[in-house]
Amino acid sequence: MRIKEIMKEKGVTQPELAEKMGVSVSAVKQMVGAASLTTATLEKIGAALDVPTWQFFISPEEIVKQAGGNALCCPYCGNPLRIVGV
Repeated sequence: MRIKEIMKEKGVTQPELAEKMGVSVSAVKQMVGAASLTTATLEKIGAALDVPTWQFFISPEEIVKQAGGNALCCPYCGNPLRIVGV
């Protein structure tokens, strides 16, 4: 996941993210280092960082590179997926 990368891009530290989320710094450290997180947790982090949750998995630049434009292919069926709001 790209949580650390997004935090760096936005200049947000773990203590700042913890404050925005209303949780402890140790909780943020666990979230940032976790192999997987619940959708609810990702939504809370996204809200605190002001990014949509899909950006934790792929950057807007990667989407534009794929399929020659503003599309992403489904890893299961290969069909293009339209991403709105990029």
